Amino acid sequence: MSQLNTFKRHRRLRSSAFMRSLVRETHLRTEDFIFPMFVIEGENVKNEVPSMPGVYQLSLDLLLDEVREVYELGIKSVIFFGVISDKDEIGSEAFSDNGIIQEATRLVKKEFPDLLVVADTCLCEYTSHGHCGVIHNHDVDNDESLELLAKTAVSQAAAGADIIAPSNMMDGFVSVIREALDEAGYSNIPIMSYAVKYASAFYGPFRDAADSTPQFGDRKTYQMDPANRLEALREAESDVAEGADFLIVKPALSYLDVLREVRDNFNLPVVAYNVSGEYSMVKAAAQNGWIDEKALVLEKLTSMKRAGADLIISYFAKDVAKWLKENE
Repeated sequence: MSQLNTFKRHRRLRSSAFMRSLVRETHLRTEDFIFPMFVIEGENVKNEVPSMPGVYQLSLDLLLDEVREVYELGIKSVIFFGVISDKDEIGSEAFSDNGIIQEATRLVKKEFPDLLVVADTCLCEYTSHGHCGVIHNHDVDNDESLELLAKTAVSQAAAGADIIAPSNMMDGFVSVIREALDEAGYSNIPIMSYAVKYASAFYGPFRDAADSTPQFGDRKTYQMDPANRLEALREAESDVAEGADFLIVKPALSYLDVLREVRDNFNLPVVAYNVSGEYSMVKAAAQNGWIDEKALVLEKLTSMKRAGADLIISYFAKDVAKWLKENE
């Protein structure tokens, strides 16, 4: 009998659903999520993305219905991506005062003034070549691209965006955008930097949704090598020094170790991007009946919070909000 006292009885704290809930260390909350939305030109357009079941490209006249659902579910933030047909070499529609994201922002902020609108600040959705900046000799010119990204950020802030989220991975982008925002009178607009963004194979479905596939080459000269961990800390350190207010790690699921490193080394809010490929894999498996979608999604999103994320950008945000309401 004395031998029974030589080991710990950890199962005492797992004996019932209420007991497990009582001692649970990591929690998902609806307000932790930012819901990505694709805004497309035209009228009465609602295109389901073939590789992302349940995700749509929406024209401005249909956007408010979707945003209203998001708002009523208790999700506090959305992030907008633009889908346009009239592209050029420098992505001039990205910084147009009447650009698709600027128009969407004005529309949504008028109807839902307290909803946080995050503006993705990049050029790839607007350039004819699909890269995130100005091309010279088949390469992206870092410093020339920064000027256009700064103009984009200012135009988005002028349209009412609450947060600027530059995703381009040009060196110095936080510094240049911060200076441009401050000079234009938007010193209170925070920057949610895509500080750690890998050149990942998980982005394929997003490029279908945003029509942003590069027309030549790839983005490996400016997005990070998936094999590198310490480089992520250098990237994040630079953005913190340049004035970032949030740090995004993208993708999230295959980079939970990096997410934890960023959380442990910096005291800014950390955002995990649960990217399109992660979404599509789950949807495909669920449609084939191979997995329990709800259980798997909640488990993997919890892993991102456990690894250190304060916020999660996820296409599952609406589903999770509904599931969490069911459990109240």
